[in-house]
Amino acid sequence: MVNKKIFDKLYEKPHDWNDEFYECIKDLVTHPVVLRMKMYPHHGNTNCFEHCMNVAYYNYQWCRFLHLDARSAARGGMLHDMFLYDWHTHAKRTGDNFHGLTHPREAYRNATKFFALNRIEKDIILNHMWPLTILRFPKTREGFIATISDKFCGACETSRRG
Repeated sequence: MVNKKIFDKLYEKPHDWNDEFYECIKDLVTHPVVLRMKMYPHHGNTNCFEHCMNVAYYNYQWCRFLHLDARSAARGGMLHDMFLYDWHTHAKRTGDNFHGLTHPREAYRNATKFFALNRIEKDIILNHMWPLTILRFPKTREGFIATISDKFCGACETSRRG
């Protein structure tokens, strides 16, 4: 039998969570460089900005529910794919055929140019491609949640192409 308190908690969604989420990332989503992510297609009909917003939102919700650092999870999610190029044409232009392995470092470099990152945000950006990047395992619980959010959002975005 499922504990009623746990069940009720799963389906309770305080109204202020969305306002709190936006407050966490407001400075990021209004920054001109972050807004450039809208120019780059990502999964299906989703652009890089939208994908990062989706990941940030799920990171925030899960981490808030689990009493983790939801603010850092949201911010790391918003910056995790800040590589600032179209990965669909990247290999042809640059010869880098390993975007899946190399883009976390590029996103991290770009993010640190404009924002001070804490250790959780760094972990999310650098390690969100695990398990593809076998040796880059998330070191924080928030980072592990970000890997799941990223895969979930990517799958949803890719499946609704129309």
